[in-house]
Amino acid sequence: MIGGGAGGLVTAASAVGQGAKVALIEKNLLGGDCLNTGCVPSKAFLKCANVAHNARTAEQFGVKIGQVEVDFPFIMERMRKIRASISDNDSAARFSKQLNVDVYLGHAKFFDQTHITVNDKKLNFLKAVVATGARPKVPKINGLDSVTYFTSESIFNLKKQPKSIAILGGGPVAVELGQAFQRLGTKVTFIVRGDQLIGREDFDVSNLLYK
Repeated sequence: MIGGGAGGLVTAASAVGQGAKVALIEKNLLGGDCLNTGCVPSKAFLKCANVAHNARTAEQFGVKIGQVEVDFPFIMERMRKIRASISDNDSAARFSKQLNVDVYLGHAKFFDQTHITVNDKKLNFLKAVVATGARPKVPKINGLDSVTYFTSESIFNLKKQPKSIAILGGGPVAVELGQAFQRLGTKVTFIVRGDQLIGREDFDVSNLLYK
């Protein structure tokens, strides 16, 4: 099993349940983007943004709250604590000790049709599963490499709230993050190559985002 993200972990656990001997290889962090940079941190972040938005608009329900202040460092620390609290589920210790999976942290390379190498160790396999996932694509823009920029993999490392942020792209991840930062008080500007946000969706759906 090459890749220790959500797909690789679920497949490894399922294979063990079917009686297979499994080796799991991951070169970065177990849990993949879902635990580390995607589902878990983004939803924890969005929850806080939604609470701030609901507090500001509570008067429409007859609830008067007053001025809403956002503690951005607290929000980010809360997110990291939530992530840490469930990380044991995807840990090497759990998979090796409880599920009897051989876990290798390193770079995998196919040697031939029945062998793979990792950390100079050669492993024999009958079936191989490649579940390496994807990563953000950084566009080739003149000058981009001379400024500090974030991707969906690094944005949750922020500790200080930016006063303004420009988001390149208008896909689901971009829109989700942009709305959250805006609700927390950051001025957000989208730069989109096409003629609408979430360009793969019907225009009627996209048009709702402009209202």
